[in-house]
Amino acid sequence: MTLLDVSIVNVALPSIRGGLHASQSGLQWVLSGYALMFGLVLVPAGRMGDVRSRRAVFVTGLVAFTATSALAGAAQSETWLVAARLLQGVAGAVLVPQVSGFIQQMFHGAERGRAFGMLGATIGLSTAVGPLLGGLLIQAFGAQEGWRWVFYVNLPIGLAVLPAACRLLPGPSAAQRGDGRGGRRDLDPAGVLLLGAGTVLLLLPFVQQEQWPGAAKWLLVPAAVAVLALFAGWERHYARRREPLVDLTLFRQRSYGLGVLLSLVYFAGFTAIFFILTLYLQNGMRYTALEAGLSIMPFAVGSGVAAAVGGRKATRLGRPLVAGGLAAVLVGLLGTALAVRMDTTHSVGWAMAVPLLFAGVGSGLVVAPNQTLTLGEVPVARAGSAGGVLQTAQRIGSAAGIAAVGSVYFTRVDSRHADWQGGFQLGLLTATGLVVLALAVALLDIATGRRGAARQARSAPGAPVAGEAVPGPSDAPRDDDGLPPAAPRDVGVR
Repeated sequence: MTLLDVSIVNVALPSIRGGLHASQSGLQWVLSGYALMFGLVLVPAGRMGDVRSRRAVFVTGLVAFTATSALAGAAQSETWLVAARLLQGVAGAVLVPQVSGFIQQMFHGAERGRAFGMLGATIGLSTAVGPLLGGLLIQAFGAQEGWRWVFYVNLPIGLAVLPAACRLLPGPSAAQRGDGRGGRRDLDPAGVLLLGAGTVLLLLPFVQQEQWPGAAKWLLVPAAVAVLALFAGWERHYARRREPLVDLTLFRQRSYGLGVLLSLVYFAGFTAIFFILTLYLQNGMRYTALEAGLSIMPFAVGSGVAAAVGGRKATRLGRPLVAGGLAAVLVGLLGTALAVRMDTTHSVGWAMAVPLLFAGVGSGLVVAPNQTLTLGEVPVARAGSAGGVLQTAQRIGSAAGIAAVGSVYFTRVDSRHADWQGGFQLGLLTATGLVVLALAVALLDIATGRRGAARQARSAPGAPVAGEAVPGPSDAPRDDDGLPPAAPRDVGVR
């Protein structure tokens, strides 16, 4: 639900404009307000689940998201809808980090990889299917009121999931009930405020790029860096006495630090592709919302299937699997650019089908395996906040990528001759460049891991190579269950 609401609303904007007579600024806030609040609350909500009870926080977020979806669908004015979307973003951010926390808590070994594979499939499908589902709903319920059902579609899902969550998800641990160290119950309010301020300052110039003309808005970026540096200093100081909001020692683990960076850069390119592709097909090629959604389906299918497989193989194959997926994405995107160049007719959607499918397969081998490897060594007590940091990096990357790629796209489209095809190709090549940067991060991780393994082998001749901490699970030999050969086969629910 939460990821679907990022992409499904894009195709509903013309319907919202007609139904509510919304301004361009209002439409921008319908999109950016959700993303802004989502990125703001992720880490504190993840920490809340770590400290209190993931089930209680998950259920709270689920109820709030379902209720705010109903509130958005019932909106009678632009202000009402924007306010509902802000609240919906908060609710989604409360809900999402608990998922990776539950996976860390309930599974280990190969089963954790499979669980992250299913999560990756869900991420890929929900992001890519959004435009298709939005187009179907608008076509079914009409252009004037169809946008309401883009939000109402969350109601039956939320109502169905709620009793299942209460029944199936594990309750609080002894430490979360207060039987553990007192520090575990500390939510680090000063850290929450500093991280929230830094995140907002960093995201605002990107999400408001079209509404705030001029270069002055980019002064918020160095201000954000300063606030985030202050946050890092506070967290180091706070960790001497109590449990901080974000355990900065996690970034010393190669798997986590480089995994977060890879995720940030990849989502900058990955999310921007759907943004400019939808605009190109609907505005440039006069596709309907449904036709545009169907054209993106090959990517969704490839991503969903490959993510389920990639999650199972991630622990055994490691970061080379991610690097291979990124290479496949690059080939698929370049093929898509070539298809658009060769076919300038209304059938361009068919011409893009095969390269988009190939890119989708590659993307499925990136998102789920990277999440598995990045969070693989995070302690369960830190799983929610660590997952929140990873998700925040994805949101920041998405916002920055859409701003950068969209700016390149509109430079050509807003010209005197409205070069839709040229704008899309240039934007696609920009997104491809971001994927190249993600591939460079993956290759750095592989090379660093091999050097670490070689040093360890030289220092202890004949000793087996250790796991991810030095140099990482992506490089250590594994059996079919994703565990080191010498380890017992203890997999499943803890």
